[in-house]
Amino acid sequence: MSTETQDGDDLEERVTNFLRRNFPQIQMHGGSAAIQDIDRESGEVSIALGGACSGCGISPMTIQAIKTRMVKEIPEIEKVNAHTGMGGGGDMGGMSPSFPGETVDDGEEDEGPEAPF
Repeated sequence: MSTETQDGDDLEERVTNFLRRNFPQIQMHGGSAAIQDIDRESGEVSIALGGACSGCGISPMTIQAIKTRMVKEIPEIEKVNAHTGMGGGGDMGGMSPSFPGETVDDGEEDEGPEAPF
């Protein structure tokens, strides 16, 4: 077995362990995280979140946390691509998450929801 293969297997194992250790809630909530590709030359890794992650409202925050933490914790990783397979690469199809109490000025007048009567 070559050193390159051993190093590669070790890197894949470290990425898998990173996901399990730092994001146990993914699996606990019915989601999954799978390594799609690791490019050892560029230091780029692609992660696919599936299962319950595909419809989860906080998956964009989970994706951002994975991207931020993985490059800090695993020195060989320089860039992380992660997505839920919902067509937006983790960016909610062009929408950004909003938080309670947050206001957004998009230039349109908003009078709130219409009454059903």
